[in-house]
Amino acid sequence: MIIDFDSSLFYICLAMDWETIAREISVKTDSKIILFVMDGLGGLPIDGKTELEAARTPSLDRLAAQSACGLTDPVFMGITPGSGPAHLSLFGYDPTKYILGRGILEALGSGVEVGKNDLVARGNFATLKEGLIVDRRAGRIPTSENEKLCRKINDSLKEVDGVKVSLFPGKEHRFVVKFTAGGLSDALSDADPQKENQPGVPAKALSQEAEKAARAANTFIDCVTEILKDSPNANTVLLRGFSGFPSLPTWSELYKVNAVAIANYPMYRGLAKLVGMEILDVGPNVSDLFDALEKHYKDHDFFYVHLKKTDSAGEDGNFEAKKEAIEEADRYIPRLLALKPEVLVVTSDHSTPSLLKSHSWHPNPFLLFSKTSQPDDVARFSEKECSRGFLGRFQATYAMPLMLAHAGKLKKFGA
Repeated sequence: MIIDFDSSLFYICLAMDWETIAREISVKTDSKIILFVMDGLGGLPIDGKTELEAARTPSLDRLAAQSACGLTDPVFMGITPGSGPAHLSLFGYDPTKYILGRGILEALGSGVEVGKNDLVARGNFATLKEGLIVDRRAGRIPTSENEKLCRKINDSLKEVDGVKVSLFPGKEHRFVVKFTAGGLSDALSDADPQKENQPGVPAKALSQEAEKAARAANTFIDCVTEILKDSPNANTVLLRGFSGFPSLPTWSELYKVNAVAIANYPMYRGLAKLVGMEILDVGPNVSDLFDALEKHYKDHDFFYVHLKKTDSAGEDGNFEAKKEAIEEADRYIPRLLALKPEVLVVTSDHSTPSLLKSHSWHPNPFLLFSKTSQPDDVARFSEKECSRGFLGRFQATYAMPLMLAHAGKLKKFGA
């Protein structure tokens, strides 16, 4: 029998088998792993260099020269991932098996309680002008204004079409909306045109069972647009990532680690909570992430540290801001090394080139530093240099077994 090792089916099966293997061979140890995720790190050249290549990163470059490096694909080559599947893959889950709506991640990360009769969605305040969505983020309004708008809507709108509605403010333009009633399916398309200068789009039921939820979501949008009609910027809302409560095996079940998430954006906190990590309360600054890591380092053996600024700048198309965010992150690398973890990984969930102003399918630079890793010929931490690394180009689902192995947390498989 000939096996086609290039087939997508083979790799899907392999990723799914990892859960079974992990349960059997993971062992509890005191060794520590730090996974530092610089969101949206990968880029495309502008004037000959990507943001990472243009940035001055002496600490990351020295680390890369002592590490095993490579490039990761979150799903498959050519597939542009959302943040949910990209992180699931990095956490060792098959992103084609566990389909998560962005709403549940945002909700859990914001501390919203979600029950079996709840449907949640990620919301954006947006700017509507002459029938077109001219700004999907309403100028990134201040969080304080977001909070006032959510209070106003909650005071004015208790339910739609017999469905209870509650809003929960997030950062800047983001919020979570929770619909509560029996029989609400999450089989809905996004009520978001995804691009600016386009008319708003209604949520569409993707199954007959979702008709009730679609009516409630669209009525909600119409009512909020009327309530906010006099607001100069945030005068409508967009909804995406409709979801109920999913079920995933936890990290403690799969990997026997005591993991903690250090992230200051709700969606990533929500994803970490879904897989069973403890969630730390951290401030809004980059320094707050590393302060929290150092303060709680003795309490855990796996640390997921998430930096958002690189992704935000990429989505804004701001090459210089993304370069500066990378340079700021580089200054904290010595603090990671000072903790002397058995394994330190620096990578990204997906690429967000400022040239495209969006997520993309391009692979992510990856480095793994450990006493048991084999340094390669990579001279600095960049997309091109990592492509020459010892690890080659691989699916991000393999990052988790690599981290566990180098930390001595996997025993031998089979006789």
